[in-house]
Parts: sequence; structure tokens; C-alpha cells
Amino acid sequence: MTTIRDKSVLITGAGRGIGKRLAMGFAQAGARVGLLARSQTELDLAKMEIEHAGGHALRLRADVRDLEQMTAAVERMRAEFGSLDVLIAAAGVQGPIGPLLSTRPKVWNETIEVNLIGTVNSCRVALPPMIEKRSGKIILIVGGGSSHSRANFGAYAASKAAVARFAECLAEEVRDDNVQVNSISPGGAYTHMTDEILHAGEERAGRREIEEAEQVRITGGVAPEKQIQLALFLASERSNHISGKLIHVSDDWKRLEHDNMKPELYTLRRVHKI
Repeated sequence: MTTIRDKSVLITGAGRGIGKRLAMGFAQAGARVGLLARSQTELDLAKMEIEHAGGHALRLRADVRDLEQMTAAVERMRAEFGSLDVLIAAAGVQGPIGPLLSTRPKVWNETIEVNLIGTVNSCRVALPPMIEKRSGKIILIVGGGSSHSRANFGAYAASKAAVARFAECLAEEVRDDNVQVNSISPGGAYTHMTDEILHAGEERAGRREIEEAEQVRITGGVAPEKQIQLALFLASERSNHISGKLIHVSDDWKRLEHDNMKPELYTLRRVHKI
């Protein structure tokens, strides 16, 4: 997979945000993209934009929390495209904003269900065809709080940290099947989550979060091209030696193509005192 052209890529959460950004980028690079989301309206718009730009996309309406829906979506994609080469699990919600005791348990739990269980379900249905042909790439999207503490965003941070650790574990499980599993921290980008933070206000989100969200709203945050290029790299054969890693979009990741990495680099690791 030196190029992504004509490869089949399933992207969850493809109706908006980072998922849609990556879907547009992969389609532009020549991939056949399976767009998976809960909103039919968002799927219709994403498909229209991709095809207007000359790309090829398939709409797959499903809830990542529902394993049966996910199984049916992958079966439909394989029937349409003939294979499943890459999974990008970008479906996620920000969840409740504010101190733990001020948040509703149901909403907290739903955040874990979508962000963590939804990602696990996506991998459950994508892995069998990859293992069968002994080739595949899985990219899990994490984010703020996955590698550092984030007050007032406990549900989101905890779920994304869990996803990063899950990627490390799964990478070891499927290493001999020639399937690589990595997670990407895409950096601050202007999405609907930015507006959710600003709407929550300083009292619930905290001053630092509001200041950062305002800056992202003004600047647009990380350029889509940086996120797309990292994802394309991890979806290609150029990254076959990289698995079980957590890579931030601002890392000097291009050198990873040729450099050997120490096992503990780019992982959720505990720093021991010497």
C-alpha cells in the first residue's frame, strides 16, 4: 500500500469534524471511502462534497455502539468495494463539561460507550477481513486528555486515554497478522466541539479551555493537511514497521519512516524516577 489510491477505507464519525476532514482527504488521494455516521443528513452532505470533488464514497448509516449495525455496514462496504483495507475510527462525542459531581452519570456513561466501546466495536468488525488477507491498517483518533490530565473533561479524557491504551494492546495481538494499529492525536481543530466548549463558558470549562477554544475559533486550529498527511502515512506501507503508537500531529513523525524507534517512544508510558 505505497499509495492509498483504490484502497477501501472505512471512516467512522465521517459526517463532521475530524472524521469528515480525513474522509475528504483520503477521497482526494484516490481512496474509496466508506462514510459511517448516525446522521443521514451529514452523510448525504459529505458524500455530495466528495463526489463533487471527483471522489468515490459510500454512505453507511450506523451507530458505533451497535455491533449488529456495524457488522452490517462492513458487509455492505465489502460487497460494494470488494475489501476493507483501512479503518479510521473517528466517531466520538465530547460528553459532559464540568466537574464530575456536576455532571449527569448517564451522559458520562454515554461518552464512554461512544468513544471507547464504539471504537472497540469498529475494530471487532474490521479486523476479520484484514486478518483473513493478512494486511490492514487501523487508525484510532484520540485527542485532548489522552496523554495528559484535563480538568472538567473527565469523561472525554478518560475515554480517549483508554482508546490509546487499547490501540497499544490490540497492536500486540495482531502483530503476527500483519495488521498495524496506531492512534493519532489530531491537535486543536475548529469543530462543533469547539463551540460546545465556548457555549459551556468559563465557569464549567475553565479559563484555559475557553482561551484555547477562542484561539482555535479565530485561527481554525491545526491545518487539515497536517492531519490528513499523518493519517495517509499511517495508512500506507511506509509505516508497516510502526504499530501500537500514539502520534501527535505536531510530532516530527516524518522521520519515523526511516528511523528505528525505541519501544517506549510514542506510547502511554509511566516515567519512572531514577
